[in-house]
Amino acid sequence: MTFTVFTRMTAIAAASVAMAGSATAEDRAGWPESFTVATASQGGTYFAYGSGWANLVAEELGLTGAGQVSGGPGQNMSLVHAGEVEFGMTTMGPAADSVAGLSPIAPGIPMTNACAMFPMYQTPFSITALSSSGITSVDTIPAGARIGFGPAGSTSDTYFPLMMEELGVEFDRRNGGWSDLGGQLQDGLLDVIAFAAGVPVPAVSQLEVQTDINIVEFTEEEQAQILEAFPVAPFEIGADTYTTLEGPARSVSMWNFAIANCDLPDDFVHAVVDVIMSDNERMVNIHRAARSTLPEHWDKNNGVIAWHPGAARWFEENAGASIPADQIHGG
Repeated sequence: MTFTVFTRMTAIAAASVAMAGSATAEDRAGWPESFTVATASQGGTYFAYGSGWANLVAEELGLTGAGQVSGGPGQNMSLVHAGEVEFGMTTMGPAADSVAGLSPIAPGIPMTNACAMFPMYQTPFSITALSSSGITSVDTIPAGARIGFGPAGSTSDTYFPLMMEELGVEFDRRNGGWSDLGGQLQDGLLDVIAFAAGVPVPAVSQLEVQTDINIVEFTEEEQAQILEAFPVAPFEIGADTYTTLEGPARSVSMWNFAIANCDLPDDFVHAVVDVIMSDNERMVNIHRAARSTLPEHWDKNNGVIAWHPGAARWFEENAGASIPADQIHGG
């Protein structure tokens, strides 16, 4: 090959690379250079799961991304709606309240600029106490028990106190991050922690390494009573979730969804969803709760939150989803 021919071929290759780079830049028009995922308190599943998928997306798409500590699902709806963060995570109960303008964080303001992005997992409601407390069932929780319900305004804090009242439990309500509440339980400052978080809850896993605990399940009657009174579904915490469990624990749960600010570019959100939903094994490596982060669960939104157009397109293309136009933002 002569030098002239080699030079010409090199120039053509360089031009091709330049054109590809230009196309990529054009495809990414309007994309943010960095993004934030609003999660919840440290020690909870939201923080571990959300920070994990933020890092995964950042690595795959060549962006800067990270999880951010927050007050949980209700506050996340507010942050994403206002555009203070790009992404967040929420449960269906607080999401429905927020969309309807019933959120205690911003009463009277319908948070309709937070769009559904992808299904995450179910949030079980579970009760943990020290074995030394003698609390082995709901009806053995003493009147006036100091119960930690998680961060103020979180899913747990919103619904678990009402569930306890429904079951006739009298309690002294406490709030805080999950790691902090776990420490208070271990130090005897709390009697019970009422968790609403994907399992295994990091704070519970840490507790059972450090001390003996009881994971208190609902009886069949208690479960039926809660199912009748609240927007939840039956759930079993698998026996392999915690070393403390000798068998599955009866519970109830709410579905969680990742959310995106509705003004984000369609192609950007489509690309983010593709990273998350195309390789479940990587998500499970981030957190075992991601075993439910599967395309077929797109229907668990059930019209509660309007879909981001980019996310809706991904599920229609890859999961056979049939999403009505009036359930897609701007549709």
